[in-house]
Amino acid sequence: MITVILLLLSNVFMTLAWYGHLKKPDSPMWLAILASWGLAFFEYCLQVPANRIGFKQGIDPTRLKIIQEAITLVVFIVFVRLVFEDQPFKWNYGVSFLLIFLAVFVANYHW
Repeated sequence: MITVILLLLSNVFMTLAWYGHLKKPDSPMWLAILASWGLAFFEYCLQVPANRIGFKQGIDPTRLKIIQEAITLVVFIVFVRLVFEDQPFKWNYGVSFLLIFLAVFVANYHW
């Protein structure tokens, strides 16, 4: 559970670093890069422990990555709804997200 919480928090920083600067497209590129890099530092401070803890608990790296991608999508959906509320959510996005969540289930199901 701690792995998922750390991955969730790290993805908040990652999403802000990757997409937050799009809200101010006229700001200087160097400033966007510097701000993104600063936010990414905190992402790594959470991501690295999340992966190590998960690995020590028996979650293999592939499963960790698949879980992380699903968490990324959840964080991103919330971020886009809050920050870019004027962007439409198309049906094919929903289907794509559903398929990724299906991949998480398949990867984590003990066959």
